[in-house]
Amino acid sequence: MTGTAESTTALSPWWRRTVILVLIAGFAVLIGLSVNSYREAPPIPGRVAGADGRLMFTRDDILAGQQVFLKYGLMENGTIWGHGAYLGPDFSAEYLHTLAVDTEEFLARQQYRRGVRELTDEERSALRGRLQEILKENRYDPKTDTLLFTAPEEESYRRQIVKWTDYFADPVVNRGLLYAHIQDPQEIRNLTAFFAWTAWASVANRPGETYSYTNNFPYEPLVGNSLTTGAILWSAISLIFLLAGTAAVLFAFGRFNFLGWKEKDEHAHPGMLPGMTTESQRATIKFFVIAVLLLLTQTLVGGATAHYRADPGSFYGIDFSRFFPSNIFRTWHLQLAIFWIATAYVAGGLFLSVGLGGKEPKGQAGGVHALFAALVFVAVGSLLGEMFGVFQVFGDLWFWFGHQGWEYLDLGRAWQILLVVGFMLWLFLVIRGVGPARKDPREGELSTLFLLTAAAIPFLYLPAMFYGSTTHYTAVDVWRFWIIHLWVEGFFELFVTTMIAVLFYRLGMVSLQTATRVIYLDAILFLGSGIIGTGHHWYWTGQTNVTVALSATFSALEVVPLTLLTLDAWDFIRLSRSQCDVCGRELIIPHRWTFYFMMAVGFWNFVGAGIFGFLINLPVVSYFEVGTILTPNHGHAAMMGVFGMFALSFVVFAIRQVLTDVEWSGIERYIRTSFWGLNIGLALMVVMNLFPAGVLQLLDVLENGYWHARGPEFMNREISLLMEWLRMPADLVFIIGGVVPMAIASLKAYGLVRRKR
Repeated sequence: MTGTAESTTALSPWWRRTVILVLIAGFAVLIGLSVNSYREAPPIPGRVAGADGRLMFTRDDILAGQQVFLKYGLMENGTIWGHGAYLGPDFSAEYLHTLAVDTEEFLARQQYRRGVRELTDEERSALRGRLQEILKENRYDPKTDTLLFTAPEEESYRRQIVKWTDYFADPVVNRGLLYAHIQDPQEIRNLTAFFAWTAWASVANRPGETYSYTNNFPYEPLVGNSLTTGAILWSAISLIFLLAGTAAVLFAFGRFNFLGWKEKDEHAHPGMLPGMTTESQRATIKFFVIAVLLLLTQTLVGGATAHYRADPGSFYGIDFSRFFPSNIFRTWHLQLAIFWIATAYVAGGLFLSVGLGGKEPKGQAGGVHALFAALVFVAVGSLLGEMFGVFQVFGDLWFWFGHQGWEYLDLGRAWQILLVVGFMLWLFLVIRGVGPARKDPREGELSTLFLLTAAAIPFLYLPAMFYGSTTHYTAVDVWRFWIIHLWVEGFFELFVTTMIAVLFYRLGMVSLQTATRVIYLDAILFLGSGIIGTGHHWYWTGQTNVTVALSATFSALEVVPLTLLTLDAWDFIRLSRSQCDVCGRELIIPHRWTFYFMMAVGFWNFVGAGIFGFLINLPVVSYFEVGTILTPNHGHAAMMGVFGMFALSFVVFAIRQVLTDVEWSGIERYIRTSFWGLNIGLALMVVMNLFPAGVLQLLDVLENGYWHARGPEFMNREISLLMEWLRMPADLVFIIGGVVPMAIASLKAYGLVRRKR
C-alpha cells in the first residue's frame, strides 16, 4: 500500500462507459471499412487477353507473381502503391510510367508514322489525350472474368519482362540485392504480370467513377492521374475537425482542473523505492539488457541500410550484397525495432505487475526465465529465418519459416505463432503478478485496467494470421495496418500509459484516483481518434473514397492527444520534485533520468507523431508524399522518439530500482550521456538528412511525377547522394554517444545484480 491520505471518492462510472462506447463505435466503423475493402478491392481477372483475344496471363500467374515478390523480400527493396521500402522504385509506378511511354510511342508510330520526339506540340497534345483515354478505360468484364489489354499494353508487358530481368540482375542498379536475385524466366514473367496488374488498377477507372481503383495514385500526369476532388475536400474538412477537437479538449482541460496528472487535494507517498525488488523483478533485468543490445544491433544494420542508398555498389570497398543484401538489412532494421521495444515493454509489464500486486507469486521468477528463453529463441530464429528465406533455403516452406515478405511482418508464420504463444505466457505471468491487488477493493479497478490493456497485446496481434501469400494485396494491407497502427500505435501505447500510471502511483507521485482517471482519459482520446484513423494508411491501396473521408477526419484528431502528451511532459518533471505540493512532506523520487526520457517522449510525440505525422496523413499531402523520405522522417522521429524513448525510460527505471545509491552513482553518467546522445543524434538525423531529403523528393514528385522521384535518376543526383552521406554524422552521434553508453550501463547493472545472487 502507498499509505497516506488517499481519497476514497470513486470515479464516475461514465469514465468506464465512455471508453466502452468509444471501443464499440470505433471498431464498428473500422470493421465496416475492413469488410468493405474485400468488396471494393480491384478485381484480379481470371484471364488477361491481348487485343487479338489470345491469353497473356491468368489470375494464377498474377498471384504467383505476388508470391515471387514476397518470397524474395522485394517489399524491403521497393514499394507497391507507395508501401514498402525506399531503396528501389515503386514497382507499380515504374511499370505504369513505362507503360505510358510505350503506349505513347506506339500511338505516335501508328498515327503519325514518326516517333514521339519528332511530333509537334499540337500532335503530342492530341496524342496525350488519346493515351489517357486508352489507359483510363476499364476493359475488365466481370461476366467473363476477363481483362482485355490493348495492343500497346500487350507490347509493353512483353518489353517490361526484359526490363525487370535486368533490374534484378545488378545490385548497383537495384541498390544491394543479391546478384541475379531472380533468374527463373517463369518467375520473372509472373512478377511482371503482378506489376502489370498493380499498374492497371492504378490507372483504370473504377466502374461508375472518374478515378482509378487506387484513387488515381500514383501521381502520373502522362496518364491523367492526379489528386481527386474527394481527397482535396476531406483534407480541408479534416483541418476543421482538428481545430474543433483541439479547442474542445483544451477547453475541458482548462475548465476541469482535475484532468491529466494534476492532483487536487489528495496524494500518496512512495510504496516502491530502490532496493525494494523481488526475485522475479531482478530476473527481468536481462530482458532490458537484451532490449538495449537489440537496439545496438538495429542501429548498426540501419546505418548499413542507409549506406546502400549512398553507395549501393560498395560497402567501403567490400561487396556486402553477396552476404547481406540490402533487403535483409532493412528487414532486420524493422524487425529489431519491434523486438527491442516490445521486449522493454514486456519486461516493464512484468516488473510493474509484481510492484502493483505487492507480493511475489511462488515460481514467478522461473516463469520469467522461461519467457526469456522463448523470447531469445523467437527473435534469433526469426531473424535467421528471414535471411535464409531470401536465400531460398526453405523452398516451398518459405512463408512459414523464412521471409514472409510483408513489411513489418516479415517473420515467417511459424515464428508469428510462437510469438503469440510467448505473449500468452507473458500475460499469464502478469495476471499472477497483479493477482493480490485485484483482491484489494481500493486497487481493484486500477489492476483490472492494467490486465485488460495487457490482454489486448496478444489478442490484437491475431489479425497477422488473417492472410496468406495469395490473399488479395488490398486485403493484406488492411490487416497489416491493424498490426502496424492499431496494435503498435493504439493498444501498445495505451498499455504504456497504464504502466506509467501504475509507476507514478507506486512511486507515490499521484493518487490512485488520478492514476485510474488518466488511463480512462487517454483511452478515450487515443482510441477515439486512433481506431478509425488506422485507415489513413489505406488511402491509395484499392479502397473507396469512403475510406479516405472517414480516415482523414479521424486521423486529424490524433494530433489532439499527442498535444496533450507534450503538456504531460512538463507534469512529469513537476511530479518528480522532491517535495509534495499539498502537505510539504519530502518525497523520495530517485528516478530523475526516467522522467527525462519521458519528457523526451512528449517532445518527440509532438514533433514526430504530431507535426510530421499529421502533415503526411492529410490526403492532399499523402498523395504526393507516401513512399518518399518524409515517411521514414515521421517514422524515425515517432518510432524512436516516442516508443523508443518510452522503452528506454523503463530500462532506466528498472536499472535504478534494482541498484543501491552507491551502485547507481557509478552508472548514472552513462545514462546521462546516453540521453543527450540519443536525442541530439535523432535531431541531427531529422535536420541533416530525413526532412530536407524528403522535401527535395516531394518537390521532384510535383515536378516530374511519382515514378521519377522514386527512380535512379533522382536517387543518383549529386544533391541526393550528399543528403545520404549527411546521415553519417547523425548516426555516429546516435550510436556512439547514445546507444553504446546505454549498453554499457545495462551490462554493468546486470553484472551488479548477478553478484548479489
